[in-house]
Amino acid sequence: MPVPRRLRVTGESGPFGGEPRVGVDPALPSEGYRLTIGPDGATITGGGEAGVFWGRQTLRQLLGPDAYRRAPIRPAPRALPYLTIEDEPRFAWRGLLLDVARHFMPKDGVLRYLDLMAAHKLNVLHLHLTDDQGWRVEIRRRPRLTEVGAWRRRTRLGWGDPPMWDERPHGGFYTQDDLREIVAYAAARHITVVPEIDVPGHSQAAIAAYPELGNADVVDTASLEVRTGWGVSPNVLAPTDQVLRFYEDVLTEVLEIFPSRFVHIGGDECPKDQWRASATAQARIRAEGLRDEAELQSWFIRHFDRWLAERGRRLIGWDEILEGGLADGAAVASWQGYAGGITAARAGHDVVMCPMQEVYLDHRQADGDDEPVPFGWVRTLRDVYRFEPVPPELAGTEHAARIIGTQANMWTEVADSQQRVDYQVFPRLAAFAEVAWSHLPAPDERDVEDFRRRMDAAHYARLDAMGVAYRPPSGPLPWQRRPGIPGRPFAGPPRERNRP
Repeated sequence: MPVPRRLRVTGESGPFGGEPRVGVDPALPSEGYRLTIGPDGATITGGGEAGVFWGRQTLRQLLGPDAYRRAPIRPAPRALPYLTIEDEPRFAWRGLLLDVARHFMPKDGVLRYLDLMAAHKLNVLHLHLTDDQGWRVEIRRRPRLTEVGAWRRRTRLGWGDPPMWDERPHGGFYTQDDLREIVAYAAARHITVVPEIDVPGHSQAAIAAYPELGNADVVDTASLEVRTGWGVSPNVLAPTDQVLRFYEDVLTEVLEIFPSRFVHIGGDECPKDQWRASATAQARIRAEGLRDEAELQSWFIRHFDRWLAERGRRLIGWDEILEGGLADGAAVASWQGYAGGITAARAGHDVVMCPMQEVYLDHRQADGDDEPVPFGWVRTLRDVYRFEPVPPELAGTEHAARIIGTQANMWTEVADSQQRVDYQVFPRLAAFAEVAWSHLPAPDERDVEDFRRRMDAAHYARLDAMGVAYRPPSGPLPWQRRPGIPGRPFAGPPRERNRP
């Protein structure tokens, strides 16, 4: 629920009905807009069509919670204040990651989240489509990726030891037409869908479908199944020409579906043990003149950086792609903390800030046993509202412009339904959206109490109208709890992995 940058109120008001007048003024920023409400109605002028759309979202906010319902329930015009709002976003990339690999979200759920993103002026949906626990995108050249890789025989419940299991098979995938529908639905809301195909780690589902992708000279890859538990799998892709050609086939079809400039290729949490033991991997290191396995991972990433660039696209990956040397055109999604983003920005690379210590929405929202399957550090609504995407090391320097945006990440190891995702995402996504759009003061100067008052006065009612199963300010409702399913809470304040 971003707040406008400039607001002038006359003190008068009057009834509003019908549609606003709209127009485009190229002198405004492309996503910027001017909204004027007066006795003759409302006028929205945008710097482009996106600006007009975001202006409509602001008008929708002013119309009250009923404007968020799918059909009108009160035909009478609503009285609106006469005012002028001029606004534009702080960041070009205002994103939400949905992890549909760990727990599959059916197509209608993704479309619903695009509506929720649009209402919060977020404009990038990062779809995490592949991982050890499932492959969710149809690839016609490689049908076993969904025939085998989209299904696991059971699922770990929570993080307890000994583990608990849901013995039901779990899975699902999107057909290419499903994804084209998602992309078109997003585009109508001025949202870009960025696909993620994870390499060379987080690839056990692909290896289970095609064992030749793994390090078969080290492990019996033919015996591997789609991973049923959480954590980091040791089973990673082999650095062979066959694997490169396989993923070129995959990405060729991905590019036909997704027109986004950026394509995310993961690059995170890739254990090197199998490569150290693999004669094939060691031969590749020698043949390419690489120093070690870290540079072998970089070799993998650089290949796809070049491959995507030749097709007019840009690679983005998690901050581990810095290890062994960063590909020339790559952008970095800095998740381990701020450090990777700082390093990348200073080296001239674009950065999307999404540090897990601040904006990982799978992390718990409070202490105590009532939180459903509590994972990670406590990240409250206040914490998210005080998140600052530009670290102080870069603020005021030429490198700050390399922070092209920010993103909140919703991982779904322990969020197995739409209701659980809603609970983790909201209301914190409202705080994140304001940070991503608005030109707020420094974190210590932000008026958290005013934000809470605005949530209480209007925004919870908007979420209710949209059917969002958010976490109430007073704590989880009885049916939102998950008693008996252990979590994995982290003790103490958030700690960054690689702070310089």
